[in-house]
Amino acid sequence: MPGRPTEPQGPAPFAIGGIDHLVLRARDAASLVRFYCEVLGCSEERRLDEYGLVQLRAGASLIDIVDSDGRLGRAGGEAPATTDGHNLDHFCLRVDPFDAAAIQSHLRAAGLAPSEVRRVYGAEGTGPSIYVEDPEGNRVELKGPADGTRDPAGSS
Repeated sequence: MPGRPTEPQGPAPFAIGGIDHLVLRARDAASLVRFYCEVLGCSEERRLDEYGLVQLRAGASLIDIVDSDGRLGRAGGEAPATTDGHNLDHFCLRVDPFDAAAIQSHLRAAGLAPSEVRRVYGAEGTGPSIYVEDPEGNRVELKGPADGTRDPAGSS
């Protein structure tokens, strides 16, 4: 199959340092930009209207919002489904400080329905997480600091 090695290729000649950026294709790019900036606290870093691209700063990473009707979006095929299927299951943003009550209150004030706090295993180990959906149904995990546990057993 193209893109899949048929035999082990040995260790990679690089180390992954983290997520550089994530690209979300959007039916309503403006509502996603508002959500990620006004509700989650990202900032607009760069806007390339001729491509239908807005890049948002999320800590050390970027979230790219691509308008499905823009130049880049049209190159990606059909717009994301409105009811069935998703571009991805979820992505996780590490947040600090993690004050669960304050986070849930903030999200509810924005008209959203945050999940209850769950203990979830992630890159730093097991710690608290709250899930919320953005305006296009992408699930976003807001993750607090790990408690030092690196064993995923028993975490959600």
